[in-house]
Amino acid sequence: MSSNPYAWIEESLETIHCADWYRSVKTIYGRPGAIVNLEGQSLINFASNDYLGLAGDDRLIQAAIEATKELGTGSTGSRLLSGHRELHEKLESAIASLKQTEDALVFSSGYLANIGTISALVGRRDVIFSDQYNHSSLKNGAKLSGAKVIDYSHCNLADLETKLQQYRQQYRRCLIVSDSIFSMDGDLCPLPQLLSLAEAFDCMVLVDEAHATGVMGKTGAGCVEHFGCTGKELIQVGTLSKALGSLGGYVAGSATLIDFLRNRAPSWIYTTGLSPADTAAALAAIEIVQTDRDRRQQLWRNVNLLKQQLAGLNLLPSESPIICLGLATPAEALTLAKQLKERGIFAPAIRPPTVPTSRIRFSVMATHEPNQIQQLVISITSILAEDDKRWKSGE
Repeated sequence: MSSNPYAWIEESLETIHCADWYRSVKTIYGRPGAIVNLEGQSLINFASNDYLGLAGDDRLIQAAIEATKELGTGSTGSRLLSGHRELHEKLESAIASLKQTEDALVFSSGYLANIGTISALVGRRDVIFSDQYNHSSLKNGAKLSGAKVIDYSHCNLADLETKLQQYRQQYRRCLIVSDSIFSMDGDLCPLPQLLSLAEAFDCMVLVDEAHATGVMGKTGAGCVEHFGCTGKELIQVGTLSKALGSLGGYVAGSATLIDFLRNRAPSWIYTTGLSPADTAAALAAIEIVQTDRDRRQQLWRNVNLLKQQLAGLNLLPSESPIICLGLATPAEALTLAKQLKERGIFAPAIRPPTVPTSRIRFSVMATHEPNQIQQLVISITSILAEDDKRWKSGE
């Protein structure tokens, strides 16, 4: 046989190009912030998950430097072998304190936290009910678990209840999983109602607070706090890489849950512990979240300002710092993102298969200045006005 067994890869890439689904990396230079240097061009940054602007904060940087000087650059092994440090325990205690849970466990990424936790909690005799818009890490964790996975329509409680009635009794354990803030839409899950259904049908609940921690709730604890569900029995998973400006993931919950995961979560047991620098930076960030509420209030002032200024456009429903402008096709999203970049705005085009419909996704930061938000609004409205004029003239 003379055929090349790898030839299909090039053909697949060509298909991706033809569908306007092709993606490539863009190099950012210097510290992250409200202004970034993207491939030599200075742009106002509406593409970051750094909601509180802490990833470039001197306090986090100094904490990381000091930890590196004292403890080195790497943890050198898994936490159960040589990689466990007192600093890890301090961070886990700080997370549990923020979340008001009995304990917490830090993973080396949020993705690892989700796949490890879900695959430890359920197996082949069990069932998972998953919101159809859940993050890839939740979906892949569900697949890896071997459990039966049943998707329910996005935030549709009636559909979830119908499927619980139909399938729940056929399985040993049941886990309902959902993002709390959906990362590509910005809307919130109906958490109190999910917990009520879980109680009625004897289910566990896992909620991913990746985009909510540091942002939602009176103290920044997340959507669990925002919805008044603090203290209720559920599993909270999240990341240290968004509003907390570092790297890593966590699970927060009962002491029994955390002890179980230390013994059964493969992506924790068999992975090198979080580096001292990342651990110390995340710990510093949590301290800032708990003591500097003005920063979070400024974030929400910026969110409300942008929403008000963009009222009347095709915005997707959002109750978070993630604001999306819906567009008809991937090509339109790519064109608008390019036009915004030409006007000094960095805002990414989000396209299928990541999302079902194309959009431009704007992430608001506490460190955005009012004039930067105004520049975004002026840029969008002028581009759309020009496009409308061309369409009417038949160009």
